Amino acid sequence: MKRKRLDRDIGWGFQYFPYYQFRLENEDFCGLASMIDLVSGKYMYWHDKKAGDIAVAGAGMKWLQLIPDGKSRAVTAMYKPDGALSVCYVDVIERVEFDPDGVAAFIDKYLDVVFTPSGEYTVQDLDELTAALLSGDITKSQYDSALKEGKEIVEELCGDISKTAERLDRILSAVNKKIENGAEPMMTKYQKELIERGLIK
Repeated sequence: MKRKRLDRDIGWGFQYFPYYQFRLENEDFCGLASMIDLVSGKYMYWHDKKAGDIAVAGAGMKWLQLIPDGKSRAVTAMYKPDGALSVCYVDVIERVEFDPDGVAAFIDKYLDVVFTPSGEYTVQDLDELTAALLSGDITKSQYDSALKEGKEIVEELCGDISKTAERLDRILSAVNKKIENGAEPMMTKYQKELIERGLIK
């Protein structure tokens, strides 16, 4: 199983962007919330047969990441510069950990659910989950719990995607409000490195 920090330091290369992380509790969401503010960068796209090219990263976009209490999932909602939801990617996870710099990380349990605001959704990487079981990387209990969580994600988030998108928009608004009211970006190990090298203040 892969370990993924919420500042997305590996693969995406987001480790130098402003990263916010805090607990959020309101009628729409209770759990760990984080946001990456993509202040620069070229655009990257995923291609969907129905939705076409979907923007996932680029200057002005924001990644809202949510790990709800009592669930085994990490929700990543990718927002365009105009505030419109582009796509939502939900990882089934084993657990959450915290690094010495305070940044949360999750242990990815292979299975994913991806949906767009236009109403399409797909369940991805079932083959990887099955291969992990056959190779002994996960137990039958872990396999079964991943399938159960994936089914719940589809039922809870994809049954009415328009309502889910509206809820995510409200959560994003709450996160933006906390930032506007003074929440500071986290001082991750990468920012510390830049300061020590005299590249930023």
